[in-house]
Amino acid sequence: MKIPVSKPLISNKATKYVNEALSEKSLSGLYGKFIPKFEEEFADYCGTKHSITCSSGTAALHLPLAASGLKKGDEVLVSTLTNMATFFAVIYTGAKPVPVDIDTDTLNISFEDLKRKVTKRTKAILLVHLFGHPADLNPILEFARSNNLDVIEDCAEAHGAEYHGKKVGGFGKAGCFSLFANKIITAGEGGVITTNDDDLNLTIRNLKSLAFGDKDKFQHKDIGYNYRFSNIQAAVACEQLENISHLVKKRIEIAEFYNKEFESLSDFISLPIQRPHSKNVYWMYHMVLKPNEKLFNKRNEICKELSKKGIETRQGFVPFNLQRIFIDKKMTKPNDCPNANAISGSSFYIPTGPDISEKELKYVASNFLEIIDKLIN
Repeated sequence: MKIPVSKPLISNKATKYVNEALSEKSLSGLYGKFIPKFEEEFADYCGTKHSITCSSGTAALHLPLAASGLKKGDEVLVSTLTNMATFFAVIYTGAKPVPVDIDTDTLNISFEDLKRKVTKRTKAILLVHLFGHPADLNPILEFARSNNLDVIEDCAEAHGAEYHGKKVGGFGKAGCFSLFANKIITAGEGGVITTNDDDLNLTIRNLKSLAFGDKDKFQHKDIGYNYRFSNIQAAVACEQLENISHLVKKRIEIAEFYNKEFESLSDFISLPIQRPHSKNVYWMYHMVLKPNEKLFNKRNEICKELSKKGIETRQGFVPFNLQRIFIDKKMTKPNDCPNANAISGSSFYIPTGPDISEKELKYVASNFLEIIDKLIN
């Protein structure tokens, strides 16, 4: 048995929609009905005025930052524990990303460390809703307003996640979603930006498509990007969006199953949580080994043993402040974020994709428990 970390769940309707796009010869990001259909319906789902498709989750992060006019010398506060695409997007603008440490329960950005790291050069906060759990937004938004800072939400892993009953993606200046193959919904590749800002919507739409001119197309308005999303990708995305409630529900059910199966391991492993004010959509079932002599530093051994059983795992993200490339470039120091450092090397996730069967779930859980039992007894 081979069980991947995540495999998308795609219905026959996606094939129908793709065939429609092909039959209409509407292939690019400039023509066809599926891009406007998806953008309208995704904005409605997130509760925002606008959504703009683009070529990837990284492009979705870059575009609102670029549209904000960030430049060399500016600083953007970013949660250190994330996919490095979040940091790359800031670096593309010429601004300096400043890593902010994490809370130890949700692993999201620490408000206390954020306040310590604001300087007169800080222009924006780029927070991450990590693994599908919303960051604690209210204190951050209030602080940002009082300090005239933009807030951008990295929602790559959090489609459908909620904070005090409202979906993420509409709290800050922009929300940035990924449609990569392992995300909550997918188009294979792609990204979406949500915003309530009419001017930002227009600017991003222009920038993502080479910043063509209005009257004279080839008199460009700005230095633009080829970040377009194709109509074929949008056809798949439309099918996924129609099923998003089921896809989110399935991930929550998977997490609840694992939580019940692994509750006896609470002395040894930190399982994912859900704060009372939040809805966690559990993009991946992410665990952290506690600093216990029997399990700590055994992550690689656990993952290796699971692999022997055909169960794929992924190691947790390496924080920005521990990335050798950025340390060598004098962009950060290893001791900048001690909370993130404490879990680096001990976090990992196990199969959580919506296409996993009940039989496969039980197989993963039983083998995981067996491996852990051998290590602690």
